[in-house]
Amino acid sequence: MPAISLTYLYLLPVLLIVIWYWRRHARHERDSLAALKAATEAGMLEPPTLHPEINQQTCIGCKSCVVACPEQDAHVVLGMIGKKARLVGPSDCIGHGACKTACPVGAITLVFGTARRGVDIPVVKPNFETDVPGVFIAGELGGMGLIRNAVEQGRQAMRSIGKLIQEGHSNQTDVAIVGAGPAGFASTLAAKEAGLSYVTIEQEELGGTVAHFPRRKLVMTQPADLPIVGKMKFKEVQKEDLIDYWRNIEQQTQIKVNYNERVDAVEPSSRGVGFTVKTNKATYDARTVLIAIGRRGSPRQLGVPGEELSKVAYRLIDAEQYRDQHVLVVGGGDSALEAATSIAAEPGTNVTLSYRSGAFNRAKLKNREKVDAAVADGRLRVLFSSNVKSIQEDSVNIAVGEKVGKLKNDFVIVSAGGILPTAFLKTIGINVETKWGTE
Repeated sequence: MPAISLTYLYLLPVLLIVIWYWRRHARHERDSLAALKAATEAGMLEPPTLHPEINQQTCIGCKSCVVACPEQDAHVVLGMIGKKARLVGPSDCIGHGACKTACPVGAITLVFGTARRGVDIPVVKPNFETDVPGVFIAGELGGMGLIRNAVEQGRQAMRSIGKLIQEGHSNQTDVAIVGAGPAGFASTLAAKEAGLSYVTIEQEELGGTVAHFPRRKLVMTQPADLPIVGKMKFKEVQKEDLIDYWRNIEQQTQIKVNYNERVDAVEPSSRGVGFTVKTNKATYDARTVLIAIGRRGSPRQLGVPGEELSKVAYRLIDAEQYRDQHVLVVGGGDSALEAATSIAAEPGTNVTLSYRSGAFNRAKLKNREKVDAAVADGRLRVLFSSNVKSIQEDSVNIAVGEKVGKLKNDFVIVSAGGILPTAFLKTIGINVETKWGTE
């Protein structure tokens, strides 16, 4: 066989591989550009939590971050544009942080907020201690909304508290844990595992923010290690199943949580060391305090006449209770859209969704698609650029633009987010910083 024929024989597979690679790369770039364009047109460019900032000068385009992102199967979060990694679906990034770990050249920094939208974050040291010695923060309040991250922070914070407790002994309770969401629950287990004396105080029920989700909502999480118990293997689970799992653990481990008890103040102890924790039911003397509450704080109210009526609620628990009723849902985030579409799916309901802006810029695509489908089916009415003016027993006055009209109404659900517990933190002496795209 001529030498030139052998050369072609060897080069052909290489050429085919190169062609395949470039076609695949071009397809990936088209998909990434389309995702970025869709996010831009929808105004979905503000990440809700911790997210990657990619140094385009350092990035080598290896795609390790894209492959590592756990959200990629459900959303196009990271993509490749111009042979560089880009955050193309900012609003779908929920702060896993796997991209930073996967990057081989350190091109990724995890930051809070953006240049346009600041995020208030309490000042916390690497060991989760605040600038008030002996007061620690873990979980969502510190900017970590992911269940797995909150659980891990609860474990690590309790480890730090254990080291601090070893430095001195007293007859005070070792730690007062405020909140029984994922971080507070994990830290309670960790306290028992470490043999620390503790009191866990929860103003509502087990689960924290998770307990506020609508019925049967799918909770996306990642495997996490719970103290005493071991691996929590859920990847996708309904809210009720996750909370039932936690309740079973609570019973099996015999940890104690004081439910329906609200913390009103955390003050320096008269002993000169530790803290006095005052609640609506009791007063506790604790060596340390771990704050593991959510960022939602108190629900944001409308501030209109009639809002005090019993028909007004600030979260949806069970859509079935609104069958055959006229319901107004107020808000434009994911919780509002989920509430409106869930209720609209119930027989006999007449549902209106009111939002002060002209588009759902803060909601995920899947929820916006559900709203569009419900509107197309005639099950839901959407009023953009609208504001509730007053609430009556059987109606609601609402302004759409300059025109005020009256809607027949049996129930109002306000899903306008919450007021961060910044004031509570400041009364303790904890500094809160506004992050504008910084670590």
